[in-house]
Amino acid sequence: MKKRTIEIMDTTLRDGEQTSGVSFTASEKLTLAKLLLHELKVDRIEVASARVSEGELDAVKQITSWAKSQKCLERVEVLTFVDGGVSLEWMKKAGAKVQNLLTKGSLNHLTHQLKKTPKQHFNAIQKVIAQAKKQRIQTNVYLEDWSNGMRNSKEYVFEFLDFLSQQGVKRILLPDTLGILTHTEVSAFVSEIVERYPDQHFDFHGHNDYDLGVANVMEAVKAGCHGLHLTVNGMGERAGNAPMASAIAVINDFLPEVRIGVNEKALFKVSKLVSAFTGVGIPSNKPIVGDNVFTQTAGIHADGDSKKNLYFSDLMPERFGRKRKYALGKMSGKANIQKNLQELGLTLNDEELKKVTERIIELGDKKERVTKEDLPYIISDVLDTDFNQKVFVKSYVLTHAKGLQPSTTLSLEIKGKLYEENASGDGQYDAFMNALHKIYYSQKLELPQLVDYAVRIPPGSNSDALCETIITWESADGKEFISRGLDSDQTVSAIKATEKMLNII
Repeated sequence: MKKRTIEIMDTTLRDGEQTSGVSFTASEKLTLAKLLLHELKVDRIEVASARVSEGELDAVKQITSWAKSQKCLERVEVLTFVDGGVSLEWMKKAGAKVQNLLTKGSLNHLTHQLKKTPKQHFNAIQKVIAQAKKQRIQTNVYLEDWSNGMRNSKEYVFEFLDFLSQQGVKRILLPDTLGILTHTEVSAFVSEIVERYPDQHFDFHGHNDYDLGVANVMEAVKAGCHGLHLTVNGMGERAGNAPMASAIAVINDFLPEVRIGVNEKALFKVSKLVSAFTGVGIPSNKPIVGDNVFTQTAGIHADGDSKKNLYFSDLMPERFGRKRKYALGKMSGKANIQKNLQELGLTLNDEELKKVTERIIELGDKKERVTKEDLPYIISDVLDTDFNQKVFVKSYVLTHAKGLQPSTTLSLEIKGKLYEENASGDGQYDAFMNALHKIYYSQKLELPQLVDYAVRIPPGSNSDALCETIITWESADGKEFISRGLDSDQTVSAIKATEKMLNII
């Protein structure tokens, strides 16, 4: 069976930028444009709306200049308006050659927003298309609110499509502008249009207001559409657009009659970069690109993975440049822990494994997030091994009063011997470290340099949440290592991380 090719158009840089609070700089847009076309290998990118700002013009100039040098200028598109040619002049300045002309796809929008008749609207569109042809600018046409048009004014939609089919436009773009369609409606509407206009190219542009974006994309492809509009991480206005990663995985796994050129291995990389540029985090459970989606938590699942991969599916993490992980916590079983021990090169007998499992479950009940790197310390805590703790922070008093410098009195046990010191500092933890330095200096012992200090609490937590402090240290020979501490008090969690460091060195 000959496969049907579907074009993938990414609109992260245009429609995705309508996410509340998001605005890409010119350099960010250029970086993402290069990544989307060359590494992710989408067919086309929509990079801006005409007439928006000087910054937008500069961004498009940079993208079109690069695209021209790479001989892919026809893959860069700009949203334009029926404005008597003003948008076309903007495009000319920007060096763009493909316009996506925004028009009214429902009688409701036409009547109440433009207050025009269909004939008046069509005449204005015809003039813009004719101007574009003179300037050698290719035209695609958006039918804004097409979904409501098909529901409530189908005769107008077909009258419009009859008109457009005579205008020589390259593509007709069908947006579910408000994300209102069900998958059955998408299937019926797209099928009807494709059958009625077999010589036209139709793109489906889905939004995600009911969380039906991916389902609607799937049905649009099955119904015969020729292109899809997607955004990285589902960026976009309100609930966003149909998300790129999920849509690509669905097409590759469930629509064997279709061929697309997108490089799956680049999806995670591009997703992370868009998140970094926008400041919009990726939900940990977001399919394909979320932090947790390839992490097995339940012990029975890890056990099944060791027995003929019973909990594997076609969504293998390696497809997307990722690895499977096995979480440690109160849901952990021995199988989860064994998987992590294997990665660390550690082996335990059945009795030792049982004790460590019990300890991890205990920590999980206290909300502690146990990591693979914590395993040696848990083993040390539970078993009589080489990981025995030799340095203990026995006691401390932290003082912090308005107008006075913070101070700490510290009692530290090193190999069974107690030491006590007092010091002040710029903060409670700084005072603690100064007291610690005094003790180590008196014993002619050297401490590593603190090079990074990060604090975080779970998203949406209250003031009583556990606080994780992650400290990066650099030893005298230039090697870096990390220690973590967890407590409901930020300073105490840092002290716990420091105690771990003292035992590492």
